[in-house]
Amino acid sequence: QVQLVESGGGLVQAGGSLRLSCAASGRTRGTYAMGWFRQAPGKERDFVAAITWIGGSTLYSDSVKGRFTMSRENAKNTLDLQMNGLKPEDAARYFCAAADNPVPLNNPRQYNYWGQGTQVTVSS
Repeated sequence: QVQLVESGGGLVQAGGSLRLSCAASGRTRGTYAMGWFRQAPGKERDFVAAITWIGGSTLYSDSVKGRFTMSRENAKNTLDLQMNGLKPEDAARYFCAAADNPVPLNNPRQYNYWGQGTQVTVSS
């Protein structure tokens, strides 16, 4: 089992920045990829960004490309998401996820483990 704990959410004005962090613990050695997803009330869980843990290949959704940046620290099993230029439409609950096996990085159904999420609110 892998446990994931997110932190760093909060309230920010449009145009501002937040940094989310995900700490992984447990049986992390077999992790293939980790990613960030978000879900707004009444909407489906959407892909934000993901990274393969060994090779470091990254994938970003078009909606955040150029504004959000992931960074990882393998030794500490942490994955951060720096979010700049936040827009009201970025407001959602952000979830960290991990996958054991090679999967399409942008498909939430393929991820095995999920954190509880952290709330991001963007005021206009």
